[in-house]
Amino acid sequence: MSQRLLYVMDPMCSWCWGFAPVVEELASQAARAGVRLDWVVGGLRQERSPLGEPARARILAHWQAVSDETGQPFNFAKGMPENLVYDTEPACRALVVARHLAPRRVARLARLIQRAFYLEGRDVTQARVLLELAEAAGFARCCFAEAFDSAEQRAATRADFAWVERLGIAGFPTLLAERNGMLALLTNGHQPLERLAPLLERWLGRVAHA
Repeated sequence: MSQRLLYVMDPMCSWCWGFAPVVEELASQAARAGVRLDWVVGGLRQERSPLGEPARARILAHWQAVSDETGQPFNFAKGMPENLVYDTEPACRALVVARHLAPRRVARLARLIQRAFYLEGRDVTQARVLLELAEAAGFARCCFAEAFDSAEQRAATRADFAWVERLGIAGFPTLLAERNGMLALLTNGHQPLERLAPLLERWLGRVAHA
């Protein structure tokens, strides 16, 4: 019997940043039952032009709503670097590379990317920034850079995006529980820990007695 959790997210999705403490606790809860959490990236946006001021203002207002509901901090003064092209593929690819090289470090790199973007105002669409963060997460810079630029990992990232689209997942974060290839939805969108922990506990209980 195989079972795991699948966390479908995008590191440049503000609701995923809001959900970060919740999914960390849920991953720990699952790990105590011997169930791992795997990360899948969704590809939130692939813009090609820099954000204009109206779009930036709309996104900052959205960040405020996330902060109000989740309590997660945001640096509104530095929010989104000037001339940001809101393309989340590079940050998503960084997590795919981490998953390929050292799956246990994916969560750490995800948190570093999210903190860099939401708290430090860094442009995490840039490869040099992502390589710095990968090194801080414990990856060898040269190995990570080689994989990050490879056709294989670009294709793996596109495969994640395609899987998410085929499944009809329209929003992030999404948390799925998989048992023997069968998927159960735990949440589509942010929910508090006190609501999700009992749901996960019931699923884990069914797994234990299967």
